[in-house]
Amino acid sequence: MANTTKAESKYSLLETNLKEQLNWQRARINCLVLMITAICKVKTVCFERLAEAMDSEAKVTSRHRRIQRFFAGFLIDKDLISKFLFSLLPHQTDLTLSIDRTNWKFGKTDINIFMLSVCYDGMAMPVMWTMLPKKGNSNSLERIDLIERFIRLFGKNCIASVVADREFIGDKWLSWLSLNSLPFHIRIRDNMWFGKPNGELLKMSWILQGQKLYTIYNHPRMLFLDNNLVYVSGMKLQNNEYLIIVSFNKQEEAISSYKNRWQIETMFKAFKTNGFNVEDTHLSDLKRIDKLITLVSIAFIWAYKTGIHIHLYVEPIKLKKHGRKANSFFKLGLRHLTNAFLVQFYLINNLVKLLSCT
Repeated sequence: MANTTKAESKYSLLETNLKEQLNWQRARINCLVLMITAICKVKTVCFERLAEAMDSEAKVTSRHRRIQRFFAGFLIDKDLISKFLFSLLPHQTDLTLSIDRTNWKFGKTDINIFMLSVCYDGMAMPVMWTMLPKKGNSNSLERIDLIERFIRLFGKNCIASVVADREFIGDKWLSWLSLNSLPFHIRIRDNMWFGKPNGELLKMSWILQGQKLYTIYNHPRMLFLDNNLVYVSGMKLQNNEYLIIVSFNKQEEAISSYKNRWQIETMFKAFKTNGFNVEDTHLSDLKRIDKLITLVSIAFIWAYKTGIHIHLYVEPIKLKKHGRKANSFFKLGLRHLTNAFLVQFYLINNLVKLLSCT
C-alpha cells in the first residue's frame, strides 16, 4: 500500500474514527476512506472514476492499482462490519427488519444479493447480507441463516417484526419464525389456500373481493397456511389485486408494519441509479462484490445520517403540497457530503462524528 501523502492526510480524523471501530491496518483504512469519499464525489463504483476522484498525489494508474489490491487482498470480518453498521443506526430497539434481494447481470455472471435492513423514516439501512451464488430467490435455509446471524449478534428482543414480500414464503421458513416466536408480517400470493381448524379450505381473495377498495380486513380467527397457524389480514386493491398479509401476532399492525417493507426498495435505488450506481462495477467475483457492498453501505449510512443531521440542526427538509418530503435524508446528506468534499471541506470534520457509535 502507498504511504499517506499530504493530500490524503486531511482525512486523518475520519481515518482515526474508522480505525478505532474496524481495527484495520492504517494503510487499508486510508484506502477505504479515499474510496468512500470518491464514491460520494462521483456517485459511481467504477474503479477508473474512483481512481480519478481519490485525493491522492499518486498517479491515477497507481491509485487504480491500489483499489484493485484492496478488493483482491484481505478478508473482511462480516460480523465486524454488521456490528459497525448496526452501531450507526439512529436507534437499536423496536426494529422492523425488511429482507429482500437485489440482482443484476454482468456478462454471464448473475449477481444476487440477499439483504437484511432496518426500516427508518422512509428508507431502510443495510445491516447484513448474503451473496447468493445463483439467480432467483433465496431458500428457507438461507433466510433462516441470515436471521439467525442477526440474532446471534444483536439478540432477538430488539426485533419488532420481520417484513417481506411474496417471494419470501414457505412452510419451513414460516415454521421456523413461529417456533422462535419472531413477529412477522409477510405478504403471500392471492391464490394461496388457507385451512380452517375444521379442515374447510378458503382463499382470502374470496372474502376480500366483497370489500371496499383499500379497506383493511382482519380475519377474526387464526387459519392454517400449510402447517402454520397464522393471523391473516388484507385489503382489496385496484385491478382485481389483493394485499394479503400473514402474521405471527399483532394482527392489528399487519398492514401498517408491512408497508414499511418498501423502504428496502428505496435503499436499493440509492445503491443503484439514485445514488452510487453499484451496477457500474465490472467485478464478477462474488467475494469482491461482497466487499464492494461493504464500501457502499458505509457511504450510504454516512450520507443518510448526514441528511438527518442537516434536517435537524441546519435546515429542515421542506414538505411538498401532498405532505411528502421534498428530499430524502439520503439525497440531502449525499449532496451535502459532495459539496463538503469538493467545495467546503471545513465542514467534513464536523460530519465525521456521524460515523461513530458514540
